[in-house]
Amino acid sequence: MIRFATIGTNFIVRRFLDAAAKSSELLYAVSYSREEEKAKAFATEYGACRYCTDLQELAESEDVDAVYIASPNSLHFEQSILMLSHGKHVMCEKTITSNRMELNKLTEVADKNHVVLLEAMRSVFDPGFAVIQRNIKRLGRIRRVSFQYCKYSSRYDKFKNGIIENAFNPAFSNGALMDIGVYCVHPLVKLFGLPEKVISDAILLHNGVDGAGTIIAQYEGMQAELIYSKISDSYVPSQIQGEDGTLVIEDIPNPRKVTFYRRNGESEILVSRGSDSNMIYEIQEWIEQIKGHRDWHDPMKISLMELQVMDEVRNQLSIKFPADAEEKWKKY
Repeated sequence: MIRFATIGTNFIVRRFLDAAAKSSELLYAVSYSREEEKAKAFATEYGACRYCTDLQELAESEDVDAVYIASPNSLHFEQSILMLSHGKHVMCEKTITSNRMELNKLTEVADKNHVVLLEAMRSVFDPGFAVIQRNIKRLGRIRRVSFQYCKYSSRYDKFKNGIIENAFNPAFSNGALMDIGVYCVHPLVKLFGLPEKVISDAILLHNGVDGAGTIIAQYEGMQAELIYSKISDSYVPSQIQGEDGTLVIEDIPNPRKVTFYRRNGESEILVSRGSDSNMIYEIQEWIEQIKGHRDWHDPMKISLMELQVMDEVRNQLSIKFPADAEEKWKKY
């Protein structure tokens, strides 16, 4: 059994624990929160062996093998490096760090301590994504990619009323790009590698956070457009267009329906399932990496490319986070 702990008590952690409960190889050892009442209540609700309120204590715990981190983005680096440096395997929610330099340092520490580091990018471990990879050659020469994820955030209503929560607070390395745009960037670089050129634009809200944005990524003979928003909804699927056909992807974070269209208009449904959470697949990947059956460096290369693109986008848009200036990675 892999004994794991969680950092955070938000809805994402709840979804993670619901998915983790489906695995017979995991044991929920410790629930962590800064607030004792929350940590205790969470441990009771989800059957953790115990709870704690001190990160150092958690890092030094002998009854914990691995830690799932789902705190605000700006806290990911310091919490991850603390756990990794104490020999704990880490799966950290997307976006895994505030910038690429932080992730470079985390990979060094993970290597030094012989532990696994994984970004919780659930979509690319989904069986639907594997279907996309297998069928992409049927499209012939790829000419256009259009990935989009636009979902009106319930927190935006509070933002408009003057209540700024983490999701719209750049102090926490957050915003549309870091929260949901990453779901477009990550599969792009996994499928096609780093683009030759990136052009970006965004809608910046009054506090400097990006509410929505568009990225044009140029490749040799191919163009990709990434559209993301936390202030509007989209019902248009994502697409990969080739000279011989097109793949239509129903939901890029959860590729539950994928259809292949030939140039003559004929269609073939490759994947079709319900909209249940697909977090179990990233959990299974994490387990296989911890057991040594898969190399954690392979998906980490994609996360590093993802952040290289996102750093460039933020640079173009003059979106700066406190974490960029603090350069905490230099302390380790």
